[in-house]
Amino acid sequence: MKPLLAVAVLAVFLAGCVNSESQRDRMLIGGGLGAATGAAVGAAVGSGGGATLAGAAIGAMGGGIIGVMTTPRNCVARDQNGVPYKVRCP
Repeated sequence: MKPLLAVAVLAVFLAGCVNSESQRDRMLIGGGLGAATGAAVGAAVGSGGGATLAGAAIGAMGGGIIGVMTTPRNCVARDQNGVPYKVRCP
C-alpha cells in the first residue's frame, strides 16, 4: 500500500510541472470532475441507477463546457532571443 501511495503522490507532483493546458485538456478534466460530482449528486438525490447516470451525464457536459470556456486565450511563446510574443493557443 505504501508504494502505491508514493507513486500517487509523485504523479501529483509531476502533474504540477505541466504548464501548458490546452482546451482539450481542460475539457476532459472538467468533464471528468463534472461527471463525478453529478453522479454523486444524482445518487444522493434520486433512487436507483438512472438518477446516478443522468447526474453523471449532465455533470460531464456542464464540466466540459466550463473547462473549455475558462481556457486562457492569451498564449505567449518566446523566440530564440527570449523575447515574448503572442501565439494562437492550442
